[in-house]
Amino acid sequence: MDEQALMGLNPNADACYRQRALAYFEQLKESLDGWEVCAEALAKGFYSDDHVKFFCFQVLEHQIKFRHGSLTAAQQQLIRETLMKWLQAQLMNVHPEKPFIRNKAAQVLALTFVMEFLTLWPKFFFDILNLVGLNSNGVDIYLRTLMAIDAEVVDRDILHSPECISLSVLSQETRRNILIKDTMREQCIPALVESWFQILQTYQHTHSELTCQCLEVVGAYVSWIDLNLIANDRFVNLLLSHMSIEELREEACDCLFEIVNKGMEPVDKTKLVETLCQVLQSAGFFNIEQEEDVDFLAKFSRLVNGMGQSLVLSWTKLSKMVDVKVSVETLRAVEGKVPLMLQLLIHEDDDISANIVGFCYDYLLVLKQLSVSSRKQTWRYCSITGSYLIPAIMLAVMNKLKYDDEYNFENEGEDEAMFVEYRKQLKMLLDRLAQVSPELLLEAVHRVFNATMQNWQTVQFMEVEVAIRLLYMLGEALPASHGAHFSGDTTKTSTLQSMMRTLVSCGVSEYQHSSVTLEFFETVVRYDKFFLVEPQHIPSVLMAFLDHRGLRHSSPKVRSRVAYLFSRFIKTLHKHMNAFIEDILSRIQDLLELAPPENGFLALLSSDDQLFVFETAGVLIVNGESPAERKQALMRSLLTPLMEAFHMLLAKLPQEADEERQAVLADCLSHAVGFASRKYKNGISIVKQHWPEKTMVFCYPLSNSQVMT
Repeated sequence: MDEQALMGLNPNADACYRQRALAYFEQLKESLDGWEVCAEALAKGFYSDDHVKFFCFQVLEHQIKFRHGSLTAAQQQLIRETLMKWLQAQLMNVHPEKPFIRNKAAQVLALTFVMEFLTLWPKFFFDILNLVGLNSNGVDIYLRTLMAIDAEVVDRDILHSPECISLSVLSQETRRNILIKDTMREQCIPALVESWFQILQTYQHTHSELTCQCLEVVGAYVSWIDLNLIANDRFVNLLLSHMSIEELREEACDCLFEIVNKGMEPVDKTKLVETLCQVLQSAGFFNIEQEEDVDFLAKFSRLVNGMGQSLVLSWTKLSKMVDVKVSVETLRAVEGKVPLMLQLLIHEDDDISANIVGFCYDYLLVLKQLSVSSRKQTWRYCSITGSYLIPAIMLAVMNKLKYDDEYNFENEGEDEAMFVEYRKQLKMLLDRLAQVSPELLLEAVHRVFNATMQNWQTVQFMEVEVAIRLLYMLGEALPASHGAHFSGDTTKTSTLQSMMRTLVSCGVSEYQHSSVTLEFFETVVRYDKFFLVEPQHIPSVLMAFLDHRGLRHSSPKVRSRVAYLFSRFIKTLHKHMNAFIEDILSRIQDLLELAPPENGFLALLSSDDQLFVFETAGVLIVNGESPAERKQALMRSLLTPLMEAFHMLLAKLPQEADEERQAVLADCLSHAVGFASRKYKNGISIVKQHWPEKTMVFCYPLSNSQVMT
């Protein structure tokens, strides 16, 4: 091999050496027999440098993936011999190869398996098992190879062929993969399963890494092999024993989850889940309040979620059959898991809670599907002391919706994004609760809301925010046609009206936290039709929009959102704004000023936010009841400063030599055009009739190429 070219494989090598190494790699790939040099180097262990070993495997991988069919029988045999010799050498190594070398070797072995198992190498697994035995280095490569084969043959998420855009190629690969799995089931899966059992039993106390790898393999393969090979006393007891070993129990949870997720007949699935639950409960795993390891509990919650959803699916299938007894037994099995579900749902760690939401959601669907008499029977079986299940789930969801002290509202990162997603899951539960028992949900929210609003000055922000949030969420949980929440069902409308009256009159809009402020305005706009029923509250809400609570809030995020919400609020209620138009316009006048870049003035609103405010002003003027002359004067007072600033900036643009400054000026001019277009769109009849000459003067530069330079 070209030793100087190989020097370029080192990440710290000079650019010229790296370029030479790349050229050498391409040369060996294109050469018909150049790869044999790499095969010999691997088989005989010529090189100790990890990068050279990886390089050799890459060359070999290219030949197998793209040229295997054109190789002679002798060359194909050379590949098999090379891989087995390399594997045999690993058994003697005191120190195993680096993980990236082992992973690449496993990929090459897996590719070879895919190409040759059905034709040239049917004894692939037996040859490897006979060679490695229970040698730890050999077992490691064997398990990595199995996972690589899973990725090549089974994993639906991985696009295997580079030609997969072709339906015919994809179909051919799919057919090949099905044939490989069928042949494996017939010829070698029992032997593989036995090897897994021996590995788990041998290394469970001495080599946790290997044991976890093996558990991962079992979980990956169980979805398509005969479940009886795994779901038997010998294997399941071994897996359950791993649940008590700290280093293994998380991976054991994942493995049991995959077993539970295996497609089965509903009666068999119920028996399997119930057996697992009985053993886990006997071993004390259901006593989650005594468990301090949140990472394990997150895995355990996922397992319980899988068991619960599997039971619900079994009940759904059985409930459509004639045998009512079996269906009732499965329903009782579902109910038996609900207390544990609730414990996990209310856990302080959100990951643990989030992992059980799926079961909770499905269980609520069960309650929805049951008849009223059946539902009472369902509740009677449950072990929630002194109460029905629905209020308990409601309380859990309401508590988990709350922000914690660590949430960073000013600089939201990954943790904050995860909580937002978790909140969306909880909202789905709330929506499902509304379907099951809308009266109970409305009553519960009303109770929490009123209790919080009575003492909002002394309550923590997360309590206040979630109380308003619950009111906001009722708008979707209890939907109304075209937002008509305040007509129709008397109980619902009177309760919502009472809560809205409290919201806008209790003073909570003064709460000094941005999350509460935003939730206040979001809720006001969601229920804007409340003000059609009780318009006396409009002035106080308008002031909230216009002062330090809204458009002049200290937070740019709040100001930006309020600019949009204010626009929506005015559009809905414009017929009730006549008495306030001129006051509103005078209060927002300074917010509409075009801020030239050279004045150093930091505007309260961004240009995008100003667009909404300009549109709001246009809606107010056009829909007001003032005479046309007064509307014309109001429009002129708003547009004149904008036109003056526009012409001043337009005159400066051709005089500016610096390209960056030109871009800034052009951007500012573009914003001015946008502002005017919003105003023009809303006031087009007034402007045409009463101010045509000014309109033309202003709009002419829009076509001027200078603006675009």
